[in-house]
Amino acid sequence: MPAFDAAAIKSLAREKAMSLGASDVRVTSAGETHGVQQALSESFTRGDLATWPYDAAYAAKAADPSRILEGARSVICIAVPYAADAAEPLPLQGRVSNYVGSGDYHARVKQLLLDVASGIDAAAGSSVTAVACDTKPIAERAFAARAGLGWIGKHTNLISPVSGSFVFLGEIVTTLELPPDQPLRKTCGSCTRCIPACPTGALRGDYTIDATRCIADLTQRTDAIPRAMRPLIGTWVWGCDICQLVCPPNSVMISTGIVVSEGRPPKETSTPELVELLQLRSSAFKRKYARSAMGWRGGAVLRRNAAVALGNSLDRAAVPPLAEALRDDPHPLVRSHSAWALGRIGSPQAVSALKQHLRIERDRDVRAEIDAALEPYAAGRR
Repeated sequence: MPAFDAAAIKSLAREKAMSLGASDVRVTSAGETHGVQQALSESFTRGDLATWPYDAAYAAKAADPSRILEGARSVICIAVPYAADAAEPLPLQGRVSNYVGSGDYHARVKQLLLDVASGIDAAAGSSVTAVACDTKPIAERAFAARAGLGWIGKHTNLISPVSGSFVFLGEIVTTLELPPDQPLRKTCGSCTRCIPACPTGALRGDYTIDATRCIADLTQRTDAIPRAMRPLIGTWVWGCDICQLVCPPNSVMISTGIVVSEGRPPKETSTPELVELLQLRSSAFKRKYARSAMGWRGGAVLRRNAAVALGNSLDRAAVPPLAEALRDDPHPLVRSHSAWALGRIGSPQAVSALKQHLRIERDRDVRAEIDAALEPYAAGRR
């Protein structure tokens, strides 16, 4: 490899990334990852991420950047901010996480990383980089914290002193040995605002999270949402920002406008019409959501989430579209959650729709949901 100026390449990477929209860039060593692997393994052992296909083998990969690029010596960690304010939903409107407004952030951040990596390769005189953006196994928050890009908050997100926790993270792994930055000597201290704010009790207060209870995870799973969790989701149809919105560093930055920049979600995306979402079909889904940050799980998941949100609205105006979904939606997942929603609203019209459909429904899981929805309204009760 030709001789290179490590400090100059690090400076080049930072300047290029900042010019493309990054809020901060830091570097850490690719080595000494035992602690990262142990923390991930403990999380998997606790079952924190039980709804995802993670195991000890994944932890070993995610803690070792050389699995991404053989001979890795450094990891360049990059934070890209996104808009942190959102419109308040009206009746029969849902809520989505603010990051949705940045489109498919995987593509956006990956392109930034590729552009920066290309500059590094050119300066080094050979191919010395590989990029990762949430699609390769790398413990991005752990490496970002070790690089001093921010600290891990009690809500388990990385908090950047520059732009708070409303940031996308990306990594450039390189075989170059670049001058490392130091971790921040900062924690959340005695602050616990995010913990009681979480509706589902997912945050433990010890900087760990039971992601199986997290609304963001619940709205992305592809199977049935546990019944006990559904009332706690409220009207969130994709992701959740509650723990971040109450976080003091974010509150200050939002109020001063520091992180409210490009990428603010358009109103029709940030507060989607729930009935429209429930009635979404293949062609409309592909046109409106397939390439968005909330489209990768498919239309049935979004329709299921809309059904739960409509049930939690307790608005009787939602009964006719829910009854229609129970009758006509081709996906049992959507029909079953529509049945739950009708039971949650519990109006005479809703109960009647459940009873009528029970006579013709053939799917076992949907029938079980209808039975459970009707149980509180059996003779002698309620």
